[in-house]
Amino acid sequence: MSDEPKQGGPVLSAEAIRAAARTFSHPWNERSRVIGTHLSALAGLRRTGVSLVRVPAGRESFCYHVHHREEEWVYILAGYGTAEIGDDEHPVGPGDFLAFPAGGDAHHLRNTGSEDLVYLMGGENLEHEIADFPRLGKRIVRMGESVEVFDLDSSRPFEPPAPETR
Repeated sequence: MSDEPKQGGPVLSAEAIRAAARTFSHPWNERSRVIGTHLSALAGLRRTGVSLVRVPAGRESFCYHVHHREEEWVYILAGYGTAEIGDDEHPVGPGDFLAFPAGGDAHHLRNTGSEDLVYLMGGENLEHEIADFPRLGKRIVRMGESVEVFDLDSSRPFEPPAPETR
């Protein structure tokens, strides 16, 4: 039996987590910069998403958004930031927990501190999801691996055809 930590599977070593970290910037936010590891995917989970995330000082997470089907949560481990939730801003720091129910308020995180903002982020990983970016007027629809983008102002309610008149 080896004393080396197992890589992948139910136990992820700190080294494996660091090695799997990737940098991501949301294409719709030039201030976005996230260094993170998809812990759940690395460990083989499919129905739940959990990531370890670092946002450098002065940067932002993604874009102000709301999920329509998936719940999301954030647990702050280190650093300080500002959570935009709906029309309000909330200072956040180590030990704070943020919960975003599906269809709730739009939300976003900014690192307003001088060190990295480090947090665990997680939620559901459904096959189909709809998310709105209200400040950008955009909606994404994810169906499996396919993602489509729509303009919110071009959407219209579904209405049955008018009855025929004779």
